[in-house]
Amino acid sequence: MTARRVRVPGSLDLELAWEAVSGALAPTPAVPSGLAPDALLKLETFQPTGSFKVRGALAAVAALPDGAPAVTASAGNHGLGMGYAAARSGADVTVVVSTRASEVKVERIGAFPVRLVQHGDTYDDAEAHALTLPGHYVSPYNDPAVIAGQGTIGRELDAQADGPLTVIAPVGGGGLLAGLSLWARERGGVRIVGVESAVSRGVSASVAAGRVVEVEVGETFADGLPGNLEAGCVTPEVIGADAALTAVTDAEIRTALRWLFAEHGLVAEGAGAAGVAAVLAGRVEITGRPVVVVSGRNITVPAYADALRNP
Repeated sequence: MTARRVRVPGSLDLELAWEAVSGALAPTPAVPSGLAPDALLKLETFQPTGSFKVRGALAAVAALPDGAPAVTASAGNHGLGMGYAAARSGADVTVVVSTRASEVKVERIGAFPVRLVQHGDTYDDAEAHALTLPGHYVSPYNDPAVIAGQGTIGRELDAQADGPLTVIAPVGGGGLLAGLSLWARERGGVRIVGVESAVSRGVSASVAAGRVVEVEVGETFADGLPGNLEAGCVTPEVIGADAALTAVTDAEIRTALRWLFAEHGLVAEGAGAAGVAAVLAGRVEITGRPVVVVSGRNITVPAYADALRNP
C-alpha cells in the first residue's frame, strides 16, 4: 500500500480538538480504585457510544472542509464515533468494517446516518478498501485531528488528577497513546504506558525500528487491538521513546474483565480492559498517581459471559 502523507499533530490540533470535544461531550468520570495505591480509573465506557473513539471522530469531523464527505475504516468503535459525529453535524460519512467485525458494533453503526460497507476478513482488508473510496479519509488512528481528539482525555485529567501521573492505556493503531503523549508533553510530569495485545505488537515494533514495520498478527477476542499500521503512519513518531510499551494475553484481559465487574460493577470490552490487565499482571512501573484508561464497553453478551466464566 502506498504511504499517505499525514501531518504530525501539534499543540494547535489539541486546542481545536478540545473545542470540538468539550462542546459536545461531558467529561468522563475518573473514579478511585483499589487497583493500585491512589489509582484512578478513567471511564471512557461512559461515552455516548461506549468508547473513547467518539473524541477523535468529533475532532476529525469538525476539521473537515465544509461539505467534504468523509470515509473511514473501523474495527467498530471508531465507526460508532463517526456515526455519532455525523448525526450531530450532518456530515456525509462512509464507514468500512470487515465481515468479522463485532456484530454488536456493526449493528449500532448501522443505526447512525452513515453508509455502512462490509469488506474483507480483517481490519487491514477493510482499511485497504476504504482508502480506495472517494472522500476525505479519516483514519481511526493515523490522522492529526483524531490523535488530538483522543488527547482530550488528558485535558480532562488536568482537572481530575493532580501531581505526577502514570497514565496507562490500550494500544491498537496507537491513536490514543499518541494523543495522550501529545498532551503529556504539554503538561509535564506524566509518564505514558501503552498496552498492546501479545499477539499484535505493531506499534512497539515500529517505535523500536524508528519506522512503520509489519508484524505477524494473531487471533484475540480483544477486537480493538489487533492489526498492522497503515504505511507511513505517524503514531509511532508521536509516541516516540517517551512512552513505555508492554503487552498482555487474552487470559490476562479476561482476568481484568472479571476484576472490573467484581470490584466496580463495570462492563468493559477486551481492549477496554487491557490497561487494568497490565497493572494486575505486574507489567507496569508506576511513578506518581496511576490513571488507567478503561477505553470501551462494546462487547457482545455471549463474549462477555464467556470471559466471566472462563479464564
